[in-house]
Amino acid sequence: MNATMEKFGYPATLVAEFEHWVVLARPAQPSLGALVLAAKSDATAFSDLPGEAHGELKQVTTAIEQALHRAVDYAKLNYLMLMMVDPHVHFHVVPRYEGAREWQGREFVDAGWPKVPDLGQAVALEGEDLAALVAWLKGHFA
Repeated sequence: MNATMEKFGYPATLVAEFEHWVVLARPAQPSLGALVLAAKSDATAFSDLPGEAHGELKQVTTAIEQALHRAVDYAKLNYLMLMMVDPHVHFHVVPRYEGAREWQGREFVDAGWPKVPDLGQAVALEGEDLAALVAWLKGHFA
């Protein structure tokens, strides 16, 4: 585990795990189903990851795209590698859609649609709500 994984709630937010990557539910949901795809490595530059981690991205992104399609029926999927505050290699994975999605009585609006995602407009989940989201997303990865 690295500090970036920990910041995004690992292991409580773990949705799927691969040899070189973990998929975490993002506690702040700018759209329903937002994830963090984090390298298990301590690398702070994408090019510093081992070749096997790069190769595994095909399997990981396929799993993410299939799971999120089932979960939220997105129109587009954005992979954002920002790494401004959290130093270890990771992507914010943001399902994009017009309008809103509803989950457990809450509405999740993609405020930036159809332009750049607005990460500042997010539904913050914690405790039992976050645990329920993790369990729901895990079910789409199975």
